Amino acid sequence: MRTLLPAAVLTAIALASPPAYAQDKLDCKTAFTTVDLNACAEIELETADAALNAAYKQALAKIKKHDHEKPYDAKAYETAFRAAQRAWIAYRDADCKGVVPFIAGGGTATTGEILGCLTDKTKARTAEIMTLVEAP
Repeated sequence: MRTLLPAAVLTAIALASPPAYAQDKLDCKTAFTTVDLNACAEIELETADAALNAAYKQALAKIKKHDHEKPYDAKAYETAFRAAQRAWIAYRDADCKGVVPFIAGGGTATTGEILGCLTDKTKARTAEIMTLVEAP
């Protein structure tokens, strides 16, 4: 019995995890299974998140050059911007991970709906931050 338990656990893990090569061969243009669609949605979220992080860094660099007097100086501006970003992340996650599952009804599409929500909100936030970066 003891020798069967590790084998059963390893089999369960192997069946639950996609093969390591799957992402290399994944074609998101033709994906149609739930697993593939979710993997593609994760890739899209990672791309959107990377763009958000780049925009955030650009905004921080611009904020450091802000030369107004207190209380509107660069340090206060950066503190407010960081707080706003943390609050936005909390909102995005609460909305997408907390509310969307109820809308999706907990079916097989729920993960994709959550990932899509996270991606859409992340792209929108990136656009908001870029207006700050591009402002005079």
